[in-house]
Amino acid sequence: MTLLLFRDDPYARSCAARIEAVGERGIRLDRTVFYAESGGQPGDTGTLRLADGSTIAIVNTRKGDGPDEIWHVPAPGVGLPAAGAEVTAELDWERRHRLMRMHTCLHLLSAIVTGEVTGGQVSDGKGRLDFNLPDTQLDKAHITAELNRLVAEDHPVRPRWITDEELAARPELVRTMSVKPPVGQGRVRLLDIEGVDLQPCGGTHVARTAEIGAVEVAKIESKGRQNRRVNVAFRG
Repeated sequence: MTLLLFRDDPYARSCAARIEAVGERGIRLDRTVFYAESGGQPGDTGTLRLADGSTIAIVNTRKGDGPDEIWHVPAPGVGLPAAGAEVTAELDWERRHRLMRMHTCLHLLSAIVTGEVTGGQVSDGKGRLDFNLPDTQLDKAHITAELNRLVAEDHPVRPRWITDEELAARPELVRTMSVKPPVGQGRVRLLDIEGVDLQPCGGTHVARTAEIGAVEVAKIESKGRQNRRVNVAFRG
């Protein structure tokens, strides 16, 4: 399995690693700073730098069969090294940081809009959440103002862990209908935005809400009789 360095330090931009396996799914390392696509957050991109200075472009990162099995997907047509080679894994940090900012922003959105989350997607520079709100009218200007208020208040953002049993005793923490937190490993990772939001999440996030920057609600859409989609984007 792969040691997931981003789980403890989402600001780590690179790491020394060893190639454990190479196959149709890509390249598996013994450790990585690359986040694998899951929970609505895209997989990271970047490069693997070999000892001779040559590089392999990584165009996506995906999960494998096990909970900590990560595959780095190389660009098509790239020659692949053999297992056992030493590499330096280097993120496309600017893209990753934008995804971290937007993912944290969507947690703020889920704290402002009261309703079960039926879907969502983090994208580069924008994101969305779908809510089960059959009889609710949402106000773009109000939600935008509330988002920017929480951003400006600069709340600390910290991960913490609880046991499977503690999560089962607090079902109100799980607000996503489409993505359930992984259980069966003994513990579940929570994201705690101090005084604002607490819910299971395995994604990467900024350390304080002010780091998100100014945002706006770009559009609110009706997706069926009950679903309301709120689209958010960075300003500027």
